Amino acid sequence: MRTTTYTARPIAPGALTELRETDDAGRPTTPFTDTEGGAPLRCCLRRSAPGEHIALVSYAPLRRWAAETGAEPGAYDEQGPVFIHAEECAGPDTDALPFTNSHRTVRRYSADGHILGGRLVEDSAAFDDAFTEAFDDPAVALVHVRAVEYGCFYYEVRRDSGGNP
Repeated sequence: MRTTTYTARPIAPGALTELRETDDAGRPTTPFTDTEGGAPLRCCLRRSAPGEHIALVSYAPLRRWAAETGAEPGAYDEQGPVFIHAEECAGPDTDALPFTNSHRTVRRYSADGHILGGRLVEDSAAFDDAFTEAFDDPAVALVHVRAVEYGCFYYEVRRDSGGNP
């Protein structure tokens, strides 16, 4: 029996610094006070609380990953809306997988940055199986966890240098 821990990766600190000035669509970031709370923050992988200072920015996760790895995702390079804290935050405060309380899609990508498929995850207990299934395929380099309703990026899980996630 194999036991593997999968780690949700928030948006990297360097990317957050850039996104807090200008988003990946080239627009200046416009922070606001979240009056209701509940926004899924990709910097610390938790929901916002009422009164927090946040921003909605356009983020291109595959483009940024490709810049690190030399991949050429071509038409698979997409950008979409994500919430982040308007100022630097401490990042995640738990190792638990976030945002598992609703249907999600686990989308698989090759080392070239091309989509290799995906899996609908309908309950929180199925995430480990979805990640195991993805990383059992040697062609899968990373996965994105995304919202089903809008396709929004939540976080990524990568294969480590030893070949395990």
